[in-house]
Amino acid sequence: MALGPRLDLRQTQSLVMTPQLQQAIKLLALSNLEIETFVSEALESNPLLEVGEVTREKGEDTSDAPAGEHEATPDFDGDSALDIANYAQDTEAAPGDRGDWSETASAGPSGEALPDLENRSNDSISLAEHLTAQIGSLSYNPQEALIATRIIHELDEAGYLYTSLRDLADELGAPLVEVEDALELVQSLDPTGVGARNLGECLALQAKEANRFDPCMQRLIENLDLLASGDIARLRRLCEVDEKDFADMLAELRSYDPKPGCRYGGEAEAAIVPDVLVTPGEGGGWQIRINEASLPRLVVNREYYVELEAGARDKASRAWLNEQLGEADWLIRALDQRQKTILKTASEIVTLQEGFFREGVSAMRPLTLREVAERIDMHESTVSRVTSNKYLSCPRGTFEMKYFFSSGVAAADGEGASSEAIKARIRALCDAEDPKKVLSDQKLADMLNEEGFNLARRTVAKYREAIGIGSSAQRRREKKLRNI
Repeated sequence: MALGPRLDLRQTQSLVMTPQLQQAIKLLALSNLEIETFVSEALESNPLLEVGEVTREKGEDTSDAPAGEHEATPDFDGDSALDIANYAQDTEAAPGDRGDWSETASAGPSGEALPDLENRSNDSISLAEHLTAQIGSLSYNPQEALIATRIIHELDEAGYLYTSLRDLADELGAPLVEVEDALELVQSLDPTGVGARNLGECLALQAKEANRFDPCMQRLIENLDLLASGDIARLRRLCEVDEKDFADMLAELRSYDPKPGCRYGGEAEAAIVPDVLVTPGEGGGWQIRINEASLPRLVVNREYYVELEAGARDKASRAWLNEQLGEADWLIRALDQRQKTILKTASEIVTLQEGFFREGVSAMRPLTLREVAERIDMHESTVSRVTSNKYLSCPRGTFEMKYFFSSGVAAADGEGASSEAIKARIRALCDAEDPKKVLSDQKLADMLNEEGFNLARRTVAKYREAIGIGSSAQRRREKKLRNI
């Protein structure tokens, strides 16, 4: 048989990812800021697109519907690409007093001038961004990291916390001791002194970091009012040091930064704009709606299209105009589908995690992307994209939608319990234990089993280590040292 070139016709079938389909999938994973940029570029490139007034069409208002009772959105058939393809078609110092530290320190006998603290800002990164980036490497407890992140966003521009810890605990539905532990984590971050609730605490944190927080320095920091009033003789007597040591202490104090947060973020951090708003309903359910302020409503300017069509005299012009109209219609449909998919997913999350919204972190249940995907008849990858970079605002705060997914363990009632709830319970038991009778891992397992959690000793040890709690021997030594 002779070999040679020839032409053959073959007919095959395959699923092709068109540019529009690829873009529609990408839209699902974009954050609010990225969507806003994308829409701005579309408005500039397509003359037929314009921003219209935000109005609800029939069937879109779900604000008064309890969780799980929203109007059904279009059905999907499985894979995320096909899903979209089918549619594409209170404190000691007031906040204003922090700026008086320069004058306070300059009251010392040496009269040295302080550095210009107002000009230490670093515009390249905000304080919240700098602090948040450090949490992941210091905390292995997601719940502690969540609370610490919330505390970080409560800090003012100088790094001080003026929000009551009890108010934060009530708002998050977490034990006060967990909020206190999270604050301790924040206060361990760089720059030293952030998270302080007053000037004295800020300076004390920096003195401890420098290993200079001895009883004399403690008394000096506790009596800053005497330093401010110039009563140096009385202050030195309280510190029980001679003049040379006292001068060294004042020099050390001047080296500390009373406004550690001012080194970062010359501008205020952009607030997170939630995609979904969840509020209690009058009938006991939950009102769940899309935050319409998070995305402009696009419309096609039909009058302008008619005007351009009348002036299109050649075939190329008409083809270009029809192409712009098709792209405008597709973008509007794709953005609308994105919002509906986010709402459908969020509604199911609220239904499945209702315990969290009513009782707090301790009532969270284990939840996976697959479980939500099966309940709303979508592909798991679609749910993953929908919950990425999306935020949900509720009475307990604003949370990334990914936060509501966690692993779990078996429970006696067969429902299972979230790993976050288990960790919270272990921490609560360890915090409340008698210093003379520190609980072993087996005792913790027995107590949790009595509460309905089916946990082995090794599992308890794994969770205990994950949240940074030492063994019973380590905790016993720590408690003895605290009582010395």
